[in-house]
Amino acid sequence: MDCCHLVLSVAIVAVALLVPRAGGYPWPLCGDAGSNFPARSKYLANINLIGTTLPSNASSSPELFATAAGVGSVPDQVSALALCRGDANASLCLICLNQAFRDLPNACAYSKDATVFYESCQLSYSNASIFPVVVSGKIKEYMFGSYTNVTKEPARFNRVVAALVNATANYAAYNSTRRYASGEADFNQEYPKVYSWAQCTPDLTPARCRGCLTQIIADSIGLFESRIWAGTLAVRCSFRYSTLPFLNGSMQVQLLGPPARSGSPAPAPAPVVPTVNVTPPVATPTTSTATPAGRRKYSVPGLVLIILLPTLAAVNLVVGLCFCFCFWRRRRPVTKAKHTYASYPTEAEDIESLDSMFIDISTLRAATDDFADTNKLGEGGFGAVYKGVLPDGDEIAVKRLSKSSTQGVEELKNELALIAKLKHKNLVSLVGVCLEQQERLLVYEFVPNRSLDLTLFDTEKCEQLDWEKRFKIINGIARGLQYLHEDSQLKIVHRDLKASNILLDANMNPKISDFGLARNFSRDQTQAVTKRVIGTFGYMAPEYQMRGNYSIKSDTFSFGVMVLEIVTGRKNNESYNSQQSEDLLTKVWEQWVAGTVLQTVDPSMNGSFSESDVLRCINVGLLCVQGNPTDRPLMSAVVLMLGSETVELQAPSKPTFFSRNGNGGAVSGVVPGVSTASMEERPSMV
Repeated sequence: MDCCHLVLSVAIVAVALLVPRAGGYPWPLCGDAGSNFPARSKYLANINLIGTTLPSNASSSPELFATAAGVGSVPDQVSALALCRGDANASLCLICLNQAFRDLPNACAYSKDATVFYESCQLSYSNASIFPVVVSGKIKEYMFGSYTNVTKEPARFNRVVAALVNATANYAAYNSTRRYASGEADFNQEYPKVYSWAQCTPDLTPARCRGCLTQIIADSIGLFESRIWAGTLAVRCSFRYSTLPFLNGSMQVQLLGPPARSGSPAPAPAPVVPTVNVTPPVATPTTSTATPAGRRKYSVPGLVLIILLPTLAAVNLVVGLCFCFCFWRRRRPVTKAKHTYASYPTEAEDIESLDSMFIDISTLRAATDDFADTNKLGEGGFGAVYKGVLPDGDEIAVKRLSKSSTQGVEELKNELALIAKLKHKNLVSLVGVCLEQQERLLVYEFVPNRSLDLTLFDTEKCEQLDWEKRFKIINGIARGLQYLHEDSQLKIVHRDLKASNILLDANMNPKISDFGLARNFSRDQTQAVTKRVIGTFGYMAPEYQMRGNYSIKSDTFSFGVMVLEIVTGRKNNESYNSQQSEDLLTKVWEQWVAGTVLQTVDPSMNGSFSESDVLRCINVGLLCVQGNPTDRPLMSAVVLMLGSETVELQAPSKPTFFSRNGNGGAVSGVVPGVSTASMEERPSMV
């Protein structure tokens, strides 16, 4: 590789690594429910106004930190805070914060008090003044950790983590004007090093910074005993540790050798400030030795942030070469996929632009025990889904496309192209893709409570869904659809919304899945027409089912059906697959007109629900299933109607119903040229 090629390769790799890391996946920390603002409001306008200057102010400051206080007038006044991780550079900081301003309103469903965290930055805004800050009482936190535990010497590991985390917190508070510190400690052969990070907003005093870190460490470290990585994020302070390196630059705190065995995993209430050597010429690795009292005296590099430019240049060149080599190594499976994927010669090329998301087939085979039947979560029309565990302990769901399916190839490519560009807490997250050894695999986050239909329509499991959970699910689906239709960079029509495509996480938060049939609209496009109607009876809008017309209002219809299903606990398409003559929409409408609609509520809730919330949901559901698409509300309006009792709801009109033949077969009156063979139940894939 000649010099020019090397420099170009390093530059390309730097850019490729920069953008995904800047974006990352947002971890939201949202305010209380009910304190929301409309999608089109002065409050959002003030947030956007702050967004024009705050990212550049933060990225250009030495501390990578900036605030904006009291922008706009009450009651739409907004204050904001932006902070980038101490090892980020100005360019990465700017990219990350710009992304945060785009994501935060959606990530927190338009909450007036919200924070979003990325790998390299965080952004907060509030309708109350967040300056100055008094760190007291309970701190609102976002905790995260691995499911994988250290198996060898777990007790000593916990002591190492406690010592390292506290030493790093001390350094951030008392020895860094930027309130940032990084650290590492020796452990054992299985995990040679443990790395740590601690940071506060630079405007905190040393005492307040350490007090904030002490509290979040005390709150969480006991929960993470023996975990190979974990951390806690808060608006004013954060910490993290891992057995894998995750920071740039040299470590400011280094612990060599095992910590004293008398140490407790939890931090001491009154942390001891370490003795620190801050002489500028020091360039040797730092060490730590135990004193007779069991306390530690740390020798750390002074003024680490003031490093000679030639040293930085040399380090950057070495890192760039390493990244270049790793990037070349990672690209080999993509080339292999192209050569071995002769059955579908254009597929790898079509998806090559997403090669940063490729995962080796060997990794996925190991994660799923070679796609063992015991790990199979379900099977659909074009493949099976398997549960797996990655080496870092993260659980995944692997969608494995059947080799005999040609329809599935197009759906996989479509889903990959769309969902890789979408990030929202109410959408299932794509982890990666694999196209090796004749395999076509999509890898998603694992959602433990499976799909909504498995709980909602089960006579025993449905009792797990009290009204609070059902209302949360309805709201979450609405917010996810609002993001798809109105707030994402794309304008997506899902086309196959149904209960089996709504996944529930550990906290029963809904996530929209299965984008195989989704279509991307241009911003000014209102509808499209297809002769190949594919979907599920009972959820398809009449204009789509009868004429092949679809739009965002088709999704609104499907959403309305799901709302009524969630309230009643009854499938709408039961009458399509049986001798029943009355579908759910007919039943709910007739009871609505008669004033007895509360009789349709799922009896498994035993009458324990808010009548006003239930009536509001039924009203919204009926508005969403109006026969004329223009009469159906936008999802932003739906979110507003569901979230505010002061919004007056329009009275719904009678929905459009279909007559069916005696066998529950095809819809009467389907126009010529539209395929009805595909209008059937499509099994859930995840």
